[in-house]
Amino acid sequence: MTAPPLALKTGDDERLEQVLRASSAPVSLVMRARIVLLASQGHSNAEIARRVGVSGPTVLLWRDRYRAGGLDALGDLPRSGRPLVHDELAVLAATMTAPPQRLGVTHWSSRLLGDELGVSFATIARIWRKWNVQPWRIETFKFSTDPELEAKIRDVVGLYLNPPERAVVVSIDEKSQIQALDRTAPILPLRPGIPAQQTHDYKRYADAVVMPTAAESHDS
Repeated sequence: MTAPPLALKTGDDERLEQVLRASSAPVSLVMRARIVLLASQGHSNAEIARRVGVSGPTVLLWRDRYRAGGLDALGDLPRSGRPLVHDELAVLAATMTAPPQRLGVTHWSSRLLGDELGVSFATIARIWRKWNVQPWRIETFKFSTDPELEAKIRDVVGLYLNPPERAVVVSIDEKSQIQALDRTAPILPLRPGIPAQQTHDYKRYADAVVMPTAAESHDS
């Protein structure tokens, strides 16, 4: 007799899918998430066991655990005296979702997310450490289609390594973080073990400002 489809709580399917997509998620947690998702889709216990590569009793165990305790029950059973296990999947899912505009921030801090979810900031920080999630980190990357890129890089690097005699090499850059900018490629989202990543290139939307020369300033 085929077991009826496992009924998931609202939003649990999305959280389980995020576990499957997380490259650094523990193998055991991915296995449990797959079992529950397949069970919710109406697959038989035997088919789930074959797909996941586990025994039939293992499928029954995690079906029953989810039915009894939801996502919290997919973690390791708490030992005697251990504090209540928080919904780590909910914390991870919230961390990887951009903060609402009303907060006026680009990424979560442990205190902001704790206030939003109604848990302590220490709990948020502990879960982030466990899953190696660092929402405050952003890495930049750059792809170039310029066929002369390597030659240009050699020229610039060579100037720094071997400047002309009695010359001073000065590097000048702008404060791009305070300009009205938009990246040329979509920002790659935060994942466990991998910080958010954005391209080095950007589009400028602010008008250029031309500074007057000393003579022009004097005339005015």
